[in-house]
Amino acid sequence: MNNYFKHESSYIDDGCKIGEGTTIWHFSHIMSNCIIGKNCNIGQNVVISPKVRLGDNVKIQNNVSVYTGVICEDDVFLGPSMVFTNVINPRSHVSRKNEYKQTIVRKGASIGANATIVCGNEIGQYALIGAGSVVTRNVKPYALMVGNPARQIGWVSEYGNKLVFDANGIAHCPFTKQSYCLKNGIVEKL
Repeated sequence: MNNYFKHESSYIDDGCKIGEGTTIWHFSHIMSNCIIGKNCNIGQNVVISPKVRLGDNVKIQNNVSVYTGVICEDDVFLGPSMVFTNVINPRSHVSRKNEYKQTIVRKGASIGANATIVCGNEIGQYALIGAGSVVTRNVKPYALMVGNPARQIGWVSEYGNKLVFDANGIAHCPFTKQSYCLKNGIVEKL
């Protein structure tokens, strides 16, 4: 017996490992040899391509395709209809499966609805990508990114609140009161 839930309209191909407590909702397809962690929530009409790796507690909203080459660490949030790519220069008449580029979404990062993540980039831990943004380069941990192409407009806490740094480079999450330090363009939790 499975220790996860799969709606009867969804498919799971051979060779997949799915963690305890994970839920897979309507009309989704988990393709071969995927590794999906514990307590993930995979929304309606989601496709997870072969060999994708998802950590624990990953939340994937409706209408998302997670293509081969994507790795999501623990606690990642993928908003409704956001998009990953896996080839830089796709052509229908040219097979480039051997050119897939890896995209890594680090622990706790959130990607907003309808955002696009161009392959070969890394989204830093706890970064927040705004809805509709197009990420074309690596994103720093805790960065707040918006626009097309996405540009950094600030920093966020692990809780997702905007951080305001004082003259000493110290900020506090307005909700948790956790402290953060900004030094040489890098944020670290204290």
